[in-house]
Amino acid sequence: MIVLPESIKFVITDFDGIVTDNCVYIGANGEMSRKLNFKDVMGFSILRKNGYRIGIISGEKNSAIEIISKKFNVEEVHQGIRVKIDVIKSIVERYNLSEEEFVYIGDDINDYDSLTYAKYRVTVPDAVDKIKNIKDIQITEARGGDGAFREVVDALMSTSVDCKHKF
Repeated sequence: MIVLPESIKFVITDFDGIVTDNCVYIGANGEMSRKLNFKDVMGFSILRKNGYRIGIISGEKNSAIEIISKKFNVEEVHQGIRVKIDVIKSIVERYNLSEEEFVYIGDDINDYDSLTYAKYRVTVPDAVDKIKNIKDIQITEARGGDGAFREVVDALMSTSVDCKHKF
């Protein structure tokens, strides 16, 4: 069970492997696509309606991120980012966040520096071992792309006095 404090204001997440199942589907014409779980999509809606800020930092560029970010007015969207720690630090500085006010969710080696930088860090059970072995990291019960992002959202909703699952 994920436990996060009421002080969290900003949820920053990787995309592939967290919101998706980390698979890329390639059609006959060479077009790539990804599968999203509606529980995770609803998580973005719940965050927005309850006043949380959202950031997506992805090593890849894909249309799923564009669709989610437009639909839910995601404040920070960064795609094709290999060195994510610089983006995290920039977000923290721009929004004047303390370490108590944000959580980072990631699953692979390009998330390592960002996860060790964040006080509140979450990963998925199918993350690489180097990530799962980070000190004090919390691991969701759900796998990436199968409700893991929503699990983090639900943890935030259960700790917040003001946020009672407004839809």
